[in-house]
Amino acid sequence: MPTLRWTTVNAPAPHAEAFVMASRLEVRSFADVPRFFLRSLTAWKQVTGAPGAFGASLIAEPLKRTFWTLSAWEDKEALYTYAKTEPHRSTMTGLRPTMSRSVFTFWEVPATDLPIDWSDARRRLAEREHADAQNTDGPTA
Repeated sequence: MPTLRWTTVNAPAPHAEAFVMASRLEVRSFADVPRFFLRSLTAWKQVTGAPGAFGASLIAEPLKRTFWTLSAWEDKEALYTYAKTEPHRSTMTGLRPTMSRSVFTFWEVPATDLPIDWSDARRRLAEREHADAQNTDGPTA
């Protein structure tokens, strides 16, 4: 399982809060895996120079067609600015047709808690996916 370990991009101030995002991204077919992985490396390179980024990590599980991302930011605006900036924006738009399921979750932590443990991120993603399924499958009013 290829992993890009946590890389600290910018050291946060001692009493700062960090806005954390975790994602689990699944592609439709094995044929999509190499393209997705190569494109994710472009986004990875971009995050290492992104203003407001504290750090990031990526796990690729090609045999499961699944990619996991974990990043911490100065605030929500820094993350959203990164997401809307090239090449991330066009990379994600271009990959949209290859995507199967995606789960995203966000939370805040004291910057002293960085780097975030992957087990915590995976637990939060599982909880988010479960909550999303409950909201989709539940009765409508």
